[in-house]
Amino acid sequence: MAQNKDLQPITLYSHAGGPNPWKVAMILAELNVPYKSEYLTFPELKKEPYEKLCINGRVPAIEDPNTNVTLWESGAIVEYLIETYDKSNSLTYDTVPEKFQVKQWLYFQATGQGPYFGQAIWFERYHQEKLPSAQQRYKDQVLRVYDVLNRALEGRDYLVGDKCTYADISFIAWDHRFQIVFKGEFAIEELEKKYPNYVRWHKAVAARKAVKEVLEENDRVVAAAH
Repeated sequence: MAQNKDLQPITLYSHAGGPNPWKVAMILAELNVPYKSEYLTFPELKKEPYEKLCINGRVPAIEDPNTNVTLWESGAIVEYLIETYDKSNSLTYDTVPEKFQVKQWLYFQATGQGPYFGQAIWFERYHQEKLPSAQQRYKDQVLRVYDVLNRALEGRDYLVGDKCTYADISFIAWDHRFQIVFKGEFAIEELEKKYPNYVRWHKAVAARKAVKEVLEENDRVVAAAH
């Protein structure tokens, strides 16, 4: 892929442990778009100056000095980056129905994987009281997502077509964080017994050079924050 070396760095507002900014970082890295991460604490997200950028008070958000675009919501940011900087369609398609199927999987990640994985982590680690019924509900939903992906990947390497797209990459950050928090039944070795297609795909996408480097940086930032 051609280097975007003449671009000014995009500012990516991020958090050490939150997977959604790292999803965006993976796309930036894959596209060779320069960027700099600004890591914020949870209290900083809920006050100025950040709330002026993102009224929702969540990460990620970006400021792109090349286009003067400010944007929040990870899915919207991913689509923006692809439309603006992936002129060769290296991570997408310009054919129908493939370009819409890639969006389909991005939206499933944003509405299916992210929220359920996030709630499973919340009730496991952060909720002030243990609620076994809530914990089990979200664990069950996580397994449902694994099952959907496993069935979709039967006989194929990627979710859409014959190449890795931004949809495949978008699942990896939450997968990575979830497997750090949960062990035992959710360890890759255990998941492989029931969801072999999912595990094969996850390992292949996570091993991509840009994705692997971002995951390693994520681990370093998390370690430094503790």
